[in-house]
Amino acid sequence: MNRFWLFLLVLTGLAAAPTPSRETGIKIGSKKFTENVIVGEMVAGAIRSAGVRTTHYQELGGTRLVFNALVQGDIDAYPEYTGTMIEETFADREIETDAELIAALAEKGVLMTQPLGFNNKYAIGMQKARAQELAITKISDLGRYPELKLGFSNEFIDRDDGWKSLQQHYSFEFEKVQGLDHDIAYRQLASGDLDAIDVYATDAKIKSMDLAVLEDDREFFPRYDAVILYRSDLGKRYPAAASVIHQLAGKISDRKMIEMNLAVEGVERETEIRVARLFLNESLGLDIPIEPRESLFQSVLSRTIEHLDLVRRSLVPAILLGIPFGIIAFSNRISGQLVLGVVGIFQTIPALALLVLVMPLVTAVGARSIGVGSLSAVIALFLYSLLPIVRNTYAGFQGIENQYRESALALGLSRRYTLFNIEMPLAMRSILAGIKTAAVMNVGFAALGGLIGAGGYGQPIMTGIRLDSLSLILQGAVPAALMAVVVQLLFELVDRWVVPRGLRLKPVN
Repeated sequence: MNRFWLFLLVLTGLAAAPTPSRETGIKIGSKKFTENVIVGEMVAGAIRSAGVRTTHYQELGGTRLVFNALVQGDIDAYPEYTGTMIEETFADREIETDAELIAALAEKGVLMTQPLGFNNKYAIGMQKARAQELAITKISDLGRYPELKLGFSNEFIDRDDGWKSLQQHYSFEFEKVQGLDHDIAYRQLASGDLDAIDVYATDAKIKSMDLAVLEDDREFFPRYDAVILYRSDLGKRYPAAASVIHQLAGKISDRKMIEMNLAVEGVERETEIRVARLFLNESLGLDIPIEPRESLFQSVLSRTIEHLDLVRRSLVPAILLGIPFGIIAFSNRISGQLVLGVVGIFQTIPALALLVLVMPLVTAVGARSIGVGSLSAVIALFLYSLLPIVRNTYAGFQGIENQYRESALALGLSRRYTLFNIEMPLAMRSILAGIKTAAVMNVGFAALGGLIGAGGYGQPIMTGIRLDSLSLILQGAVPAALMAVVVQLLFELVDRWVVPRGLRLKPVN
């Protein structure tokens, strides 16, 4: 048991180690699609050119998550669209003009720039050959074919300006409507598994895939003029930053935005950072250096450090708390069922939902809910890691034969001595098996931290899915798999080091 206590002491030291943070100055956010990332990088680059240190959190998720992050102060600015705010963010209010929208934002402590110059409205797209085959040119024409397979992004399905309202507006009755990721929907459309999907008017894939964009003949979709939202206190904290943000107004045309999207998603495969800086230099007359691409080694190394930090900060507390919870679960039947039930519930909540549910709580206590070092990601991973540890500890104690406890009682040994010197060693193999399971799961689930800018291997995976880049996906998936294997092997060594050889030879019941 001395080795086990040393093991726990090392874990405690790891849990207490500080998290290195690269977060400085102003925090810019962007949603999970190429155009928003590019514009977000423009905002970050323009602010940096004014001498203000800036961090850009890319691909944070959907509208509600990013807007709430802005209101709560987790980020200072991000690109948004007027139609999205009118129809989604403030759907409970009758907003018809920009003045009313500005007033509604002001109530939330948010300011808005003038439109940037392009209108990225929603539309419905089809493969040209399929549209010509069915003689479909307008959205209303879709109603003639209720058997068509439609696939829309999950956000579009749920939004007030999305599918539910669209089908009522056009009196549609379709048999097959599927919700899925927006980038995956394009792949399904290209393969013929879907007949129509939602698209953005400035999507690069409209041109690269030669899609037909259907006419909104009953004028359902409003204008979606791109703007920059920023916190009202930004001007006081960083006057130069607030000023430079407004310089982007009116500078980006529809054609230019499509070109930039295509540069990232097309054959050129430029990075969003390079595309954004080229635009700033050409359009605003800035002189921002175009840095070379980060090498594969540098990228994997930085993501590995971030991923390990997420695993460390979530798995170690789960071990330190999960073992006592498992002992409590065994010691008292009523409290035990309560403990097992609670940790079981956490395991059944979808990972993304758990992340979102945790964020307001983290913000309420003044901690960082998004970005590298995000406490939201750490808490979600901690909760996911508890069940295998608690259940295996419970099972390990339950599997101990009664003769050992009876012998301890006959010898007059104290309950404390029996627990730490008899029961714990006998249950150790089962406990460590639960820890190994939790560790491997944790390494895999930590990739979801990329959804809220927490870094790690999830970032290249999310970007790879968005850009349909197998190499980027593999940059996250392969190291994650290797890390899971290494973690498994490390805990196998801990098992051999902590558990006496005699107990290791005895199979766990």
